Amino acid sequence: MALPQILVPDNTGIHNASDYSSRLEKEKTYRDLSTIIVCPTRGYISARIVQSWQGMIRPMNQKVIGPIFMEQMEVGEAYNQVIKMILENEELAKFKFILTLEEDNAPPADGLVKLYESIDDYDAVGGLYWTKGESGQPMCYGDPSVMPLNFIPQIPQPDTVTPCNGLGMGFTLFRIEMLKDSRFEYGNWFKTKQGLNANGHAEVFTQDLWFFQRARELGYKFACDSRVKVGHYDAENQIMW
Repeated sequence: MALPQILVPDNTGIHNASDYSSRLEKEKTYRDLSTIIVCPTRGYISARIVQSWQGMIRPMNQKVIGPIFMEQMEVGEAYNQVIKMILENEELAKFKFILTLEEDNAPPADGLVKLYESIDDYDAVGGLYWTKGESGQPMCYGDPSVMPLNFIPQIPQPDTVTPCNGLGMGFTLFRIEMLKDSRFEYGNWFKTKQGLNANGHAEVFTQDLWFFQRARELGYKFACDSRVKVGHYDAENQIMW
């Protein structure tokens, strides 16, 4: 039962009385956060992954579309084709971001919101996820302060933003403007490569590090946001790594 009282209320409101400008600056909700979500897939996505995607918070009154699926395509070519489609579409080319989301990655509900918060000083930021298995490695490659350019896995600092040379693409936010840079070979941003180079040395690149190496050479900057803890799901064994 409510206690008897004389009402002399302060009706300013919690948000009006707070440092709301700092909060809105951090959340970026007043900016154009238009985002296209893309996902290469073999055609099957587990219920546990779909459930995590359905819970993902999208910013209010912003254009966030997708996922756009690229089915049964080699992964590098899948990304090349969907980026070409976006850049050659009059409306989609105006969007600010692409979010890559892969079929075995489970982001937290606030993952996208946090990537918006951390991308200010970078051209792409990714959530923290690990390769599958007992000896999993963080998908956070290369320390930009160490030369020459390298992609040695580094230890992301807990619950902060760690600058790096490369990322995986399981849950990564890219600035679309970077992909319009004419210094990239149009239509070949991503490439999976296994073979020998001109010197007879083995060259093995997954599509992500192929892109990030070239982008770093062009001066673009990347980071891993370890606040965004992304699960990497082994559907066959029902283990979330």
